[in-house]
Amino acid sequence: MQISLDGYYCDLHGDMSFAHKPPDDTEWQEFVAGNASGGGMLLFGRKTYEMMAAWWPTPAAAKAMPEVAAGMNAMPKLVFSRTLASADWANTTLVKDDLIRTVRRMQNERGPDIAILGSGSIVTQLAGVGLIDTIQVVVNPVALGAGQSFLSGLAKPLELVLTNTRAFGNGSVVLWYAQRS
Repeated sequence: MQISLDGYYCDLHGDMSFAHKPPDDTEWQEFVAGNASGGGMLLFGRKTYEMMAAWWPTPAAAKAMPEVAAGMNAMPKLVFSRTLASADWANTTLVKDDLIRTVRRMQNERGPDIAILGSGSIVTQLAGVGLIDTIQVVVNPVALGAGQSFLSGLAKPLELVLTNTRAFGNGSVVLWYAQRS
């Protein structure tokens, strides 16, 4: 999840452009490419899916970030939505079943690791019932003043343990957390 210094993952209008880094930011692009080549399965909510599906399959994405685009397009993807009629991005399965029950079942089965990119409400729902192993947060050097807060709407406090950090020359800091047992 990319957030602003004041904890928002998008502004009041749903804009997340503050998190976009220039393509010539080599250190950041190598980190992102490493994440995209990690294998596993991607899980999205409808809004994030629509945003990702509108960008990653395009020639512009392939030109701007070829390794990331290839990884994003090749990875298996699940999109949870009760309103989408179809999910046409390559290797995507549309799931209309209950999110928590489905993810709990998937965690009990043998299968690939699951990564959630964005999809704030999905993360909040799953974290609230203990179904998130690791939360990776990128804190960007910008304050939005208002917007949608990451992990807002939790029914009870979510206790976390910091497991790793990495600072980048562009001012972004990545924090990895695990849920406290």
